[in-house]
Amino acid sequence: MNQQTTRRSGNDGTQRAKNKKYVIKRLWHYLSFYRLKLLTGFILTILANSLSLVGPYLIGKMIGAMENGVEFRSVYIVGCLMVAFYVISAILNYYLSIAMAKIAQGVVYKLREDLFSKITRVSVSYFDTHLTGDIISRMSYDIDTISTSLASDVMSIITSFITLIVSFVMMMIMSPVLVLVFILTIPLTFFVTGKMSKSIKKRLRLRNQQLAYLNGYTEEMITAQKTIQSYVQEDNILEKFDEINLETAKRSYHSGKLSTIVGPTVNFINNLSVVLVTTVGGILKVFGYIDLASLSSFMLYSRRFSGPINQMSNIVADIQSALAAAERVFNVLDESDETPDTKDAITLLNPKGNIEFKNVSFGYNANKTIIHNLNFTAKEGQKVAIVGPTGAGKTTIVNLLMRYYDLLSGKILLDGYDITQLKRNEYRKLYSMVLQDTWIFRGTVFENITYGNENKNFNDVVEAAKKARIHHYIMNLPKGYDTILSDDGISISKGQRQLLVIARAILSDSKILILDEATSNVDTHTEIKIQEAMSNLMEHRTSFIIAHRLSTIMNADLILVLKDGDVIESGNHQQLMLKKGFYYELFMSQFK
Repeated sequence: MNQQTTRRSGNDGTQRAKNKKYVIKRLWHYLSFYRLKLLTGFILTILANSLSLVGPYLIGKMIGAMENGVEFRSVYIVGCLMVAFYVISAILNYYLSIAMAKIAQGVVYKLREDLFSKITRVSVSYFDTHLTGDIISRMSYDIDTISTSLASDVMSIITSFITLIVSFVMMMIMSPVLVLVFILTIPLTFFVTGKMSKSIKKRLRLRNQQLAYLNGYTEEMITAQKTIQSYVQEDNILEKFDEINLETAKRSYHSGKLSTIVGPTVNFINNLSVVLVTTVGGILKVFGYIDLASLSSFMLYSRRFSGPINQMSNIVADIQSALAAAERVFNVLDESDETPDTKDAITLLNPKGNIEFKNVSFGYNANKTIIHNLNFTAKEGQKVAIVGPTGAGKTTIVNLLMRYYDLLSGKILLDGYDITQLKRNEYRKLYSMVLQDTWIFRGTVFENITYGNENKNFNDVVEAAKKARIHHYIMNLPKGYDTILSDDGISISKGQRQLLVIARAILSDSKILILDEATSNVDTHTEIKIQEAMSNLMEHRTSFIIAHRLSTIMNADLILVLKDGDVIESGNHQQLMLKKGFYYELFMSQFK
């Protein structure tokens, strides 16, 4: 497994944002682009709910009109008014839903755009410490959570507050005595929902932690299917998955079970409130302190008042989840970009390709140095091979050459210039890379070969493909160079993907080449042909070649032998073989 898939996700499954004020302020920045629509939505919410809340009052009037014989005219008028108010309220709510959906999608569109843009600017070290699945989760699941909350929860809270205020005012107008009876159960409702919400949040955290673990394990196993099948480990991973899946189901059940108890419990308290209000209201009616119309309206308003209280815990939990999701998104947006260029950074107009490492020390962790005081010089047009056992620091040198990481100490010079004095993007354009892990994107063969060199014409592409010994294969594809390759090139073999990437490098006009196990996925016969093409390609270009098969670098001008971050031997193949040192032992061990 690679480094990324073995690390745990940064998401601990928590449901609460650590800094709510900061997150809300950041969200408002995105919402502020829609101030007018938000204001319109707020006005529509007030109007729609106000019209809806007239209903209980009108129902009371209708009942009052039937208390001492039916007054058909009054009942008809009140009924028509109720229908009109409810229809207008429904229409306003419809347009409100559309407006909020547009605002929510506008916000998440901008969030996704900013997040994707940020991902292209952060340093490579960020991807070394965060799961790819976790990053994708922030761009998809977390942003969808924000979208859902903005589209529904925000207006639900406003609606709930309007309902609470209007209902309470109307109840006070009708009977302050009954309000005193009604509010006796409200503290009990808040106490119960508050206590149960804490338990639910705790169990939701445990559930989400388990879900994150399940998702991480699933992603890891899907990625490694070929390895799993080759070692016949299907039954073992299925058994492990069953254990994780069962634990996930248990935690989901326990959190869901507790969540379902909240509704019935609150309903019981509300029904208890209805009993108390009805009993006291009946007594007040008998003694003439309240009429039937007001009592009926009061009962309906009391139910309206209870509704938002019942929903509040769920709405608050959803908003907390949305804030936590927003915080995870903002955490990425707040990541530092790559070290910016200095104000006086320059672009080399006619680079030659002389590379020098001067007293370079580096470690991925500041407390652990893995490259120690490294010194070597690669002259213009030289082929420099870097060899050594696994973990010696070969790929790290490539990372430092490409300025993916900053040095702890020392300098790397290009044509005598410290590379930190050069504009980063212009500097990287001087390199072409062919790595062991090839990257093919969804697109035509032509587009994949011209990636980064879109100005090249068809003839240039064909010539590069011929040198990479892939032209014949391309011409046998259904549409030749216009054949669309699937994501990651899974429709073609590893060796063919490697050849396409080599053709991409051949097409480039860069002055420096980096070949990291560039022929590791091709057969020996094809490798020989590619080596011939590479010899032509590397003429007049400084080339760094990382190889485990030492037979491929015997013609290198300079071979650096690394061990534990130090160059312990250097020279050409003949010189190193005569020394009969570490390189000699490595070389001979491959031919035993």
